[in-house]
Amino acid sequence: MLVFLLAFLTCLLAPFPSNVLRADPGVYLTQLIEQAQEKKLAEQREWHLLLHYRKGILGGYESEQDDPGFFLSSNGKTDPSSELAATLAQFFSVELVGRSRQPAQCAFIARYHWLKEQLQFDPTRLPAFSCERFDRWYEDFEVQSISLIFPSAFLNNPASMFGHTLFRVDQKGQTEQTRILAYTINYAADVPPNAGLAYPIRGIFGNYKGYFSTIPYYLKVQQYRDIENRDIWEYRLNLTENQLRRFLMHAWELGNAYFDYFFFKENCSYHILALLDYANPDLHLTDEFIGWTVPADTIRLVVSKPNLVSDITYRPSRSTVIKRKRESLPVEERDLAHRITEDLSEVASPIFTQLAPPKQAFVLDLASDYLRYRLETSDSPKPEWKERNRTVLTTRSQLRIPSEEFTVRPFAKQPELGHKTSRAVIGGGWRNNDTFEEATFRGGYHDLLDPEVGYTPDAQIEMASITVRHYNRADQTRVERATLLNLLSLSPIDSVFHAPSWKLNIGMNTIRHNDCQLCSNGLVNAGIGGAKELRLLNREVLFAFAETEAGVSKAYHELHRVGGGGTVGMLADLTERWKLMATGSYLRFPLGDKSDDFRWYVGSRFTVVRNWTVRLEYNHRDRDNDVLFSVQAFF
Repeated sequence: MLVFLLAFLTCLLAPFPSNVLRADPGVYLTQLIEQAQEKKLAEQREWHLLLHYRKGILGGYESEQDDPGFFLSSNGKTDPSSELAATLAQFFSVELVGRSRQPAQCAFIARYHWLKEQLQFDPTRLPAFSCERFDRWYEDFEVQSISLIFPSAFLNNPASMFGHTLFRVDQKGQTEQTRILAYTINYAADVPPNAGLAYPIRGIFGNYKGYFSTIPYYLKVQQYRDIENRDIWEYRLNLTENQLRRFLMHAWELGNAYFDYFFFKENCSYHILALLDYANPDLHLTDEFIGWTVPADTIRLVVSKPNLVSDITYRPSRSTVIKRKRESLPVEERDLAHRITEDLSEVASPIFTQLAPPKQAFVLDLASDYLRYRLETSDSPKPEWKERNRTVLTTRSQLRIPSEEFTVRPFAKQPELGHKTSRAVIGGGWRNNDTFEEATFRGGYHDLLDPEVGYTPDAQIEMASITVRHYNRADQTRVERATLLNLLSLSPIDSVFHAPSWKLNIGMNTIRHNDCQLCSNGLVNAGIGGAKELRLLNREVLFAFAETEAGVSKAYHELHRVGGGGTVGMLADLTERWKLMATGSYLRFPLGDKSDDFRWYVGSRFTVVRNWTVRLEYNHRDRDNDVLFSVQAFF
């Protein structure tokens, strides 16, 4: 009887379904794929965010991801359903995938956890993988919050002339003083060090690969604040614990692949916003940027989201600190700090010894700032600078008093307070013997007469601008001006700061020359010079450029002319709302159409509200006179 009972139980238990299913994972995979299809997971927003799918103009989907290793299906770049099925299948495999060469459950851990949540995976019917590399990486962060970091524009580097954005992972227990030790999550193009002028060209057409990376924040601060002298704005974000984990899991996945880097669209700011979109799918940040992405615009968008930003911190550049400290001192003490950097015996001079100890400490701190600035920014720093700084610091330590607290105010207000970067203009005026009306569209970004709030002072970056004008007497409508790129940087020179000013303009305009009244003229103009800041009325910047120019037009007898000359001018902030600029130029063209060109320009801008201004401008060129009144709207 006992033998019979044991035999019966053996037969009963042998065909138990769970055993069959454990032995045949294909059955469970089929079930999971069917469930995913029933729930239409491949159509859900979160799956599209994970794979970076965008809906095409003509229908269908295509991922912005460009690394073939990011997809587990051969047609995963364009087929969300196929990629989802292939992803589920790969979860059963021990095959190492992606650039990081890990099992799919670990390499694409955000996908795994999202699908696990949606399909309620049975852990006994899937292989169990220990994702130790991710666990160590995640635990090292000890994440408490995420901060969006915005280093301001740096015109001497085309890669960052619009500013830059990255994330800092703020750890538990850190203070404002120790956050510099945190890690960042950064997206940037992989550009060779000798790229030169090829960078913006290749960057425009996506010829570089862009990668996510994890870099200590102090290294980025050293680069931006100390070497490139860029102010840094830090925006702490309100994210829940679950959102923080989703953010970091997707960052881990993106570290496993690359995007093609496009300077104007898929740039540093665009793809990091995708991390926030996945952390909180209700944000819809990347949906706002269709044609181009400007870092300052992304900051404005993030700040505009209710309760997303909890705190804003300003981290001044070394040059800003120096300038503000100098402003706080009388001229003789300001000059004394500079003399100490050249001659250390000045610390024994009566003008120094008669100062109160706190003021002595302040002057020595400023002298040390001067020397460190030279060491960080010079292409060939002198060895004696380091030795002088060491001596200054030694002298400073002998005072045995702490440095007084000094609050540094930024020269440019928070970037989110500035005008929007696209601009539409309606205007009218008089040119020679004819009246006209015109309309202008500018893709971005900012010119010298635009409201300066939130932007790098004395810097101009314009791109993708076109003006259409209708002349009434001639009854002619034509493209009056077009700008591909117009850059200008005024860097006031003083005893400490010696950076040159420079400009570059590539585009076309309409000229009156020889027998041609309205002729298109393609031009390239470049110049280098200097600037000087004055405080006669409010704030004025005087500047001068030596420049060269080449033009191509049917107005020229030889269809082109090449020459050079100079420009002098003034930029004046009359009030916070009212700005004036005046320039005068002389250029001689000895090559091609031999000619001279006298030019002068006077323009005035008044700000009505942040995104609305009016302008009055007079432009003389050769025998051409142009007066324009316009209303400008930023959007």
